[in-house]
Amino acid sequence: MNAVSSNRIATETAPSSTRVAGRPKAGDGHPIDVHVGARVRLRRTLLGLSQEKLGEMISLTFQQVQKYERGANRISASRLYMLSHALDVPVSFFFDDMPADAAAAKVEDDADTGGQDLGAFEPDPMAKRETLELVRAYYRIPDATVRKRMFELVKAVGKSGAEQPAA
Repeated sequence: MNAVSSNRIATETAPSSTRVAGRPKAGDGHPIDVHVGARVRLRRTLLGLSQEKLGEMISLTFQQVQKYERGANRISASRLYMLSHALDVPVSFFFDDMPADAAAAKVEDDADTGGQDLGAFEPDPMAKRETLELVRAYYRIPDATVRKRMFELVKAVGKSGAEQPAA
């Protein structure tokens, strides 16, 4: 059997539900995997690490780090342990603040979601890039008094914005 015919057989026998092209959408993974991935991204970003740098620290490519952060790939226990050391957090950090719907989600084989609507799960809003950049900029303010005043200003603006309808 030559390479062309073996490739044809592999293609013809592949399940029709297999996603061949493109990257998985955010939220395509199991809600727990999406949450853990968001926590990896949160910590990595707060430390100012690139995906490439984190990958080097745990012997992975940045593409694999991306897949972990999106929740497209599950993180094994050993890899989670390595990530906890690289990001200087306990393993439990990755499960902190897990939404109830993610914690209650049925854990199935990778290929079977049990008919559950996994798209309804929303990742932690604290993992947004804008939020992380704001937090990092806030902690770069050297004067504690100025930092405190900025905190009070943002809280006051947030309260006044909640009273007004969105444009």
